[in-house]
Amino acid sequence: MTEQPAAAIPPAPPADPNPECPRCGKPPALCVCEGIVRIDNKVSLLILQHPQEQDRELGTARLTVLHFTNAIIKVGLSWPSLAKILGHPTDPQRWAILYLGSVKAAALLPDRDIVVVNKNGNAVDHQEQALREIEGIILLDGTWSQAKALWWRNAWMLKCKRVVLGPERPSRYGRLRREPRSDGLSTIEAAAMLLARLEHKPEIETALHASFDRLLARYRETHAVSRARRPRRYNRA
Repeated sequence: MTEQPAAAIPPAPPADPNPECPRCGKPPALCVCEGIVRIDNKVSLLILQHPQEQDRELGTARLTVLHFTNAIIKVGLSWPSLAKILGHPTDPQRWAILYLGSVKAAALLPDRDIVVVNKNGNAVDHQEQALREIEGIILLDGTWSQAKALWWRNAWMLKCKRVVLGPERPSRYGRLRREPRSDGLSTIEAAAMLLARLEHKPEIETALHASFDRLLARYRETHAVSRARRPRRYNRA
């Protein structure tokens, strides 16, 4: 009997030179997971991320969720209801979404940095009561146009409360990422501001800002090294 040749063993796929952290999704040089402070939050956090949001290095959605015991992130374009996302019945009127309209908190109520608005973009009466009624916060993660696409594809969001923010300072991104509005914040900054105020725990803002600052510092350091290693080009006469 003629011996059959052994089946060829396919070569192993090449190792990824820049494997992502399984927790935060960042390259190793940008991972700040070891310094994350876990927070037991009462106000739930839901981040809906557009599937085309591809900012692997500077995106903050997954990093934000890692900080909280009561937070989830969902990637997609549309969902039939808030209850379907959460997996249990809930009243969307007790949830608030960070509003994408052009109205500014300072123009509505200059003495408040978080303002609950109605569908017309006007501040509602009894702001403190409206804030106390909020059981969960929804943040839309992606570019400005991607966030608006999420808003228009999910009609159930119209049932939620709407909040606008009036931060004291611009985003920590600075020149690394240009925000479309002067009061625009990263996902982690918006979550920090909202949950710190709603739960009356300033330490929430401190913890999330610390993680974000570490990420930005590592990003700047990594890219500074990359630029330093590039060969210098000379112009020829």
